[in-house]
Amino acid sequence: MTSFYLSKPYQPPQAPKSLPLNEPWALLGQMSPQKFMKTYWHKKPLLVRGAIPAFALSAQMGEPLSSPISRDGLFKIAGDDIEQSRLVHSQPWSFAEGPFKKKALPAVNTPNWTLLLQGMEARHPAAAKILSWFRFIPDARLDDLMISIAGLGGGVGPHFDSYDVFLIQMAGRRRWQISAQNDLSLNPDLPLKILQSFKPEQEWILEPGDMLYLPPHIAHDGVALDDGCQTWSVGFRSPSFKELLQEGLWRLAESLEDDIELSKRFADPKQEASANAEQLPQELIKQVQQKLADLKLDQVETFLPGIASYLSEPKPQAYFDAPDDLLTPEGFKKKLASTSLIPHPQTRLLSIGSNVFCNGDNVTKDQPKGVQNLWIKLSADKRLDPLGKMLKYASESSLFDAYEAGWLIFEVN
Repeated sequence: MTSFYLSKPYQPPQAPKSLPLNEPWALLGQMSPQKFMKTYWHKKPLLVRGAIPAFALSAQMGEPLSSPISRDGLFKIAGDDIEQSRLVHSQPWSFAEGPFKKKALPAVNTPNWTLLLQGMEARHPAAAKILSWFRFIPDARLDDLMISIAGLGGGVGPHFDSYDVFLIQMAGRRRWQISAQNDLSLNPDLPLKILQSFKPEQEWILEPGDMLYLPPHIAHDGVALDDGCQTWSVGFRSPSFKELLQEGLWRLAESLEDDIELSKRFADPKQEASANAEQLPQELIKQVQQKLADLKLDQVETFLPGIASYLSEPKPQAYFDAPDDLLTPEGFKKKLASTSLIPHPQTRLLSIGSNVFCNGDNVTKDQPKGVQNLWIKLSADKRLDPLGKMLKYASESSLFDAYEAGWLIFEVN
């Protein structure tokens, strides 16, 4: 396995702004994204040999590629107290959460361990570029990119996920066993969510550059066959309707705080004498019903801003700092004339039509049309290239506010 650490690391390319959705992709086994979504997405597993052709080509030339992030690099990240990291040992099973001091992490040739690192797209440009390959799937569904590095025999046990996941092999080999079994009960005596009974139906050994896609609730078990085995997992979240509606309703209620009409008190000058005083009065019901209709609470469009706001919120552990050398609005505008503006790696952007939500805020609300157009472009392309005539909209706007908060940053070439 020495060659994996001595050879040059793989440098993943950034996906183009406009993805060719109807053309064959090596990433998807020479299938187009449209065909993949129709045939496999959320339906059945797919194994892709050579999903990243560079690994096989380099191996044929006698210069095998290593992972974009070294073991030492991953171990260093595991010591950061703002990152979500976990260490799993098997034989026997044990589980610990980071941050981890260097001496608490195992030597690479120690067997039966796995280190899991969440949200790596925010920590390394290679991980962010890998995520850009999957933008044929809506941003609202994306969770994050997790990296697992393991010693020989390392794994997290047979389990299932409630979300879609792409498992990309980046270093070493991993044996995957999967099953579409109906019995998904968990072993109550273990510290991890491991299946009580796992009956594998298919098995493969993935080499660097291979990829396995799994839809939700497919039981699977991955075991490292080499020291320093790395698997990069691109996961897609699937919130419950309860979660979506609760969050949407809560934000909708907040938005009604300043509604003057709702501040008025209920009045019933037409109320007649009642023989059933214990019953909720029909006049109250009638007026509340009218208010609901006026607010369009019977239409989904009323709830969508709250849901988009919720789905655009960054992860709980996300941390933003104002720029070290904070520019003035004029300085900001001047720099935008020559430098691209991009989202901070932990920033989330979502759109509903011409409304753009950034880290939970509607950043296009009450903004000039020019500012709205800049946010729409930023949300679609995940970058704002140097501006020309649109520069007049850049300063004194929500765009500058987002830069000031550290949500948007200037690209470093």
